[in-house]
Amino acid sequence: MNFTFACLTKLMASYKRPAILLSSLLAAQAAFAQPSAARPYPNLTTSDLSYYNEGLTRFSSPDSVSGTEPGAPDSGLGPRFNSNSCASCHAQPAVGGSSPSVNPQIAVATLYGATNTIPAFIQQNGPVRVVRFKTNPNGTPDGGVHDLFTITGRVDAAGCTIAQPDFATAVAQNNTSFRIPTPLFGAGLIEAIEDSTILANLALNGPQKQQLGITGRVNRSGNDGTITRFGWKAQNKSLLMFAGEAYNVEQGVTNELFPTERDETPGCTFNSTPEDKTDVTAATQLTGMSDIAAFEQFMRFLAPPPPPQTPPGSPGSQIFAQIGCALCHTPTLGTGKASSAALSNQQVHLFSDLATHNMGQGLNDGISQGLAQGGDWRTAPLWGLGQRLFFLHDGRATNLVQAIQAHASQGSEATGVVNNYNALPAPSQQALLNFLRSL
Repeated sequence: MNFTFACLTKLMASYKRPAILLSSLLAAQAAFAQPSAARPYPNLTTSDLSYYNEGLTRFSSPDSVSGTEPGAPDSGLGPRFNSNSCASCHAQPAVGGSSPSVNPQIAVATLYGATNTIPAFIQQNGPVRVVRFKTNPNGTPDGGVHDLFTITGRVDAAGCTIAQPDFATAVAQNNTSFRIPTPLFGAGLIEAIEDSTILANLALNGPQKQQLGITGRVNRSGNDGTITRFGWKAQNKSLLMFAGEAYNVEQGVTNELFPTERDETPGCTFNSTPEDKTDVTAATQLTGMSDIAAFEQFMRFLAPPPPPQTPPGSPGSQIFAQIGCALCHTPTLGTGKASSAALSNQQVHLFSDLATHNMGQGLNDGISQGLAQGGDWRTAPLWGLGQRLFFLHDGRATNLVQAIQAHASQGSEATGVVNNYNALPAPSQQALLNFLRSL
C-alpha cells in the first residue's frame, strides 16, 4: 500500500520538533514501501503448504446469512456481527495484518440490504473497531463485545427485526472500550514458544526492571493453567481458540468451539448449529476440515514480517535497549519442539515478552480478561510495526510518537522508559523512530 498524503499530514501534525520532521516522513514512507509481508513460512512440507493455502482461501471468503448472497457462498453471518470475513479486518499490509486505510465496516453495514446505522466512532479512514461495554445497566461488570451491526433488512434475513445497541448513550457514559485487529503474522511461532521460555525471560534483568518500575505477569488459562498469549490482554490460549471465538463473536458464525448463537431472537436464526463444522463425509481431510481449523492452519503457517531493515547494532536498536524498551519488548524468544519442523527450535524476532503489564490510568479500559485487569495489556509484538497505520489497542494513535507518549500515565510500568525517551536529544529520538519503523 502506498504511503498516502493523509498519512503524511497526520505525521506532520504530530511532530513538535521541526528538525526531525522531514527525516521522520522519509523513514515512514520508506517503511510503507516494503513488499507485502503476507506469505507462508519457508521450508513448509507440501502438506503444510496445502493447509496454509486452504486456510488463506477460507480466511478471505465472506459469509452471508445462508450462503445465498452472490459472492458470499459461506453461511452463518449474524444475527449480530462486526464484519463478514476475517480478511476484511486483518488486511494491512496484506491478508493477516491489521486495520486497512479504508474501513470495510462502512460498506458492510448496509451490504445486501442491511439497514444499519454507522456508529460515530467508526470512520471511513479510521481503524476497524470492536466495541466492548465496561458495565451492564445495573452496574455489574460486562466486558463483552457488543456487535456493531445486525442482519435486519438483508435480503437473506427476511423477517428478522433486531436493533443495534445504543452506542451513543454508551459513549456518552464512558462505558465503551475499543479494540482494533491484532496482526497475525508469525502467530504459529508465537504459539510454539514454551511457557518455561516466557517465564524465564520475564525473570531476567530484575534490577533494571525494578529501577524502572517494570513488573509484569503472564495471563493464564482458567482451564488448564497454562500461559495464554493471543489477544490484546493475552486472553486466548491457542490459535484454534482465537479463531473460534472471533468467528462467533465478530461474524456471528457458530462453530464447534462456540456452538451457540449469541443472539437467539426468534425469526433471526436461519441455520442449524453449529453452522461451521467438520464435514466427515468430505473426500479429503483438507476439504472436510471446519473453517476455524482452516483459519488455524493459515495463521500457524503465516510467515512473520521480514527482519528489520537496520542491523542489530544500529544506533536506534542500541537506544531501544538502553532506555529500557527491550525489557518488555524482548527482541527474540525461541520456540520449542513444534509439530511442524519448520516452526521447531526457531528464533522468533517478535519484540514482545508475551506478558501483560499495567499501562496505567491513561490506557485503563476497566475490563478484566483472565488475570489481566483493566490497565493490563499484553506487550504488543513490534515486528511489522513499519507497515501499520494505527497504534495502541484502540487505534487512538496514528503515529509512533503518540503511541510512545501514551505509554506514560499514573501507575504505568512504562512511565520510566518514556521519561528516558523524552530526555533523549532529538537525533537520538529520531534514530529510535527510524529503528521502530524498520521493523
